[in-house]
Amino acid sequence: MATFLYRLGRWAFVRRRLVTLLWVAVLAVCGVLAAKAPAAPDDGFAMPGTEAQKAFDLMNERFPGGHADGASARLVFVALSGQKITAEPNQQAVERTVAELAHADEVTGAVSPFKANTVSKDGTTAYATVSYSAKAGELSKGATDALEQAAQHGRDAGLKVEVGGNALMAKPEAGGSSEMIGMALSAVVLVITFGSLVAAGLPLLTAVIGVGLGMALITGLGSTLGLSSTTSTLAMMLGLAVGIDYAVFIVSRFRAELAEGHTPQEAAGRAVGTAGSAVVFAGLTVVIALAGLSVVGIPMLAKMGMAAAGTVVIAVLVALTLVPALLGFIGRRVLPRKARKGTVQPKKENGGSRWAKFVLRRPLAVLLGGVIGLGVLAAPALDLRLGLPGDESKPTSTTQRRAYDLLSEGFGPGFNGPLTVMVDVKGTPDPKAAASEVAKTVSGLPGVVSVTPPMFNKAGDTALLNAVPSTGPSAAETKDLVQAIRGHAAGLKTTTGATVLVSGTTAMNIDVSQKLTDALVPYLAVVVGLAVVLLLVVFRSVLVPLKAALGFLLSVAAALGAVVAVFQWGWLANLIGVEQTGPVMSMMPIFMVGVVFGLAMDYEVFLVTRIREGFVHGEQPDEAIVTGFRHNARVVTAAAFIMIAVFAGFIGMGEPMIKMMGLGLAAAVAFDAFVVRMAIVPAVLALLGRRAWWLPRWLDRLIPDIDVEGSKLQTAAPEPAPVRESVGV
Repeated sequence: MATFLYRLGRWAFVRRRLVTLLWVAVLAVCGVLAAKAPAAPDDGFAMPGTEAQKAFDLMNERFPGGHADGASARLVFVALSGQKITAEPNQQAVERTVAELAHADEVTGAVSPFKANTVSKDGTTAYATVSYSAKAGELSKGATDALEQAAQHGRDAGLKVEVGGNALMAKPEAGGSSEMIGMALSAVVLVITFGSLVAAGLPLLTAVIGVGLGMALITGLGSTLGLSSTTSTLAMMLGLAVGIDYAVFIVSRFRAELAEGHTPQEAAGRAVGTAGSAVVFAGLTVVIALAGLSVVGIPMLAKMGMAAAGTVVIAVLVALTLVPALLGFIGRRVLPRKARKGTVQPKKENGGSRWAKFVLRRPLAVLLGGVIGLGVLAAPALDLRLGLPGDESKPTSTTQRRAYDLLSEGFGPGFNGPLTVMVDVKGTPDPKAAASEVAKTVSGLPGVVSVTPPMFNKAGDTALLNAVPSTGPSAAETKDLVQAIRGHAAGLKTTTGATVLVSGTTAMNIDVSQKLTDALVPYLAVVVGLAVVLLLVVFRSVLVPLKAALGFLLSVAAALGAVVAVFQWGWLANLIGVEQTGPVMSMMPIFMVGVVFGLAMDYEVFLVTRIREGFVHGEQPDEAIVTGFRHNARVVTAAAFIMIAVFAGFIGMGEPMIKMMGLGLAAAVAFDAFVVRMAIVPAVLALLGRRAWWLPRWLDRLIPDIDVEGSKLQTAAPEPAPVRESVGV
């Protein structure tokens, strides 16, 4: 592989104008495709195989035209201090507001609280539910404006009015200030690392081109492949981070080859042949981890993973072709000014080599310190509670959060997460009696505040009833109540013949969390197993891949501990704008495993391939460790800071889930790069010595020799230069 990539790098360097024009042309074509493509659909949050999804699908079938998947708004009306919402002036104001909304765009139903009996016992609070034909996030501006105006008219009449539900839900944030912050911090890191504005600008430019192409393809193919706007969030985060990192490693190796006296064209070939090989396999580990999200069984998560994997593939192709092409235009200007003049000699000793020697003197102490430190940080993860945060996790500045709080005060926290119980009475001898028996059984369960009378469809074969829990949607007691209702389903089936299914947002969130929890171990087995096999081929070692996987598990556990401490326990929550603690997003563990594993293997491949390169070329194990750190520690550190900067930029977003993703990924990269890869890895390699590179002979014969370390390039004579190599000097 190294030889092929060497030739590819030299070709791209020589044909730099052609390569650059091809990339620009592809970007332009995809941009036009994206501009003319129809709007992407809402991919929803389907959970095949769960009871909540089964009930939801049956609801759409048995209640046609009911728009079960449509948006909804809950207007909460509160009378001013000392007044009652049932007072005539206040009641008239509420009814005028609801009547105004009943005739608004896309509204399918709006019932007055006084007709629906949704007034609190103390008479101070009431709420009206407004149903829409369009899905959440797809409402027209006219519909949302009408909702906000109606709420304001209620306020003008002297009431406190807030809007809950998902009707005002905005599209997930992706883009804007967060990427700008990440890019700015990345630029600072690159300038410090390379000491050259030209060298610092090249990775940023190529990363933007790669991400731009990836986003254009996702947008252009959105309607064809069913990719919604949420699909691009992960692709943008990862595409930007790995795009910069992969270019940094190619540029860094190019500078090192120039410093050893090679011509720019030869240096480009060798950089792509060596560092490019690491880029290919690092990219493959990321792709495996992301594509593996498909095994979880959640369509939205699978689409996010595949879209992000495609963006990573583009980043790899950009690093292997466009980066050496642009280096052809830049030439020796990629070096600092003093180095170009020959006044600076390559250092035989730097911070990386000094750190490696420190670890080599105390490997056991460094290993124990790293493992114990990460173990302490991971301790909060033992208290991990999973759920899908709702309006309760939003800032108090939002109307959704204020509506949630007012409902909790007036009716109890359970009113924010009612359970929808579907009763399929098709084929039963007495459908009404069966539905009534179900309602009686559910109302008698501990933790149930109220149960609405069964509401039948036109065919009379299906009934719906709403059960209001005494606890909030994310409370453990609510989960127990859902399980209790489902536990009585078998007995009700025997006595009445009716099939009982529990659905609704709260039940769906519970099912999501359970399904993700059940899928975590199989997903880990698939992803880690495939990656270990891949690393076995790369490093031709049994112990190094196993060490890499165990180190990754440590860093993920520590990152999850940090997420629990901040978002669940509330430690330092105010510093990042978290106003309400609660359960950790249910997809966070499996999401972090998928993303962080790929990124962790990036650093493993980049760092350890250089160590193995020194070992293969005749150095002693300890000497190879020092060599690897002298060449790559600085650039791995820079790459990690860039990743952290990109992910940390998302902490400033208002959406709690994206904020959590930003913190979790930034923490995981920090722990993995600086503790696992920079401390635990050299300590383990030092303790193992030559045993680190042990491989059984029978396995050695089976594994193909892909020459990632580029040993064949050391003996091969450089190809004659077809063009003048003084360009860019």
